[in-house]
Amino acid sequence: MSNYYPPVGFYFGLSFTGASSANDASFQEVSGITAELGVVEVKEGGENRFAHRLPDRAKYSNLVLKRGLMLASSGVGAWCMDTIAGSASTFETRDVTVSLYDAGGNPLMTWNFVAAWPVKWSISDLDAQANKVVVESLELAYTYFTTGKVKELGPTGFFTPP
Repeated sequence: MSNYYPPVGFYFGLSFTGASSANDASFQEVSGITAELGVVEVKEGGENRFAHRLPDRAKYSNLVLKRGLMLASSGVGAWCMDTIAGSASTFETRDVTVSLYDAGGNPLMTWNFVAAWPVKWSISDLDAQANKVVVESLELAYTYFTTGKVKELGPTGFFTPP
């Protein structure tokens, strides 16, 4: 029986082009890393039993980033608020990179989101009866994403520690 260890989902990091503060990359949750190939149905005249299903363009969901409400200076937070409120002098997109790390802190895999821009900012509910941290959510749309394997995986397809 081989020993393999699938990567854990809690050891990851983010980076934004144009962001330099450590606060900018501190997030507790990343979701929405999905790509889907669309389907076009073509109905052929005289053929009533089925419609031809052909591949269409790829569709990508929005990237959702969550963290404790950042009251300190955050360039990413300011970029989101300026873009959504329309107070930015120019509409600026940024590339976002999400990296999944191994136990030693080395990148196993990366996802590069090209030309991302904020479409939604929200905070969790304020509730006097709950003992929870206020969480802010940033939702980013993007053009497409690419993936890159940084580290060679073991023969089972998973990272095998030494």
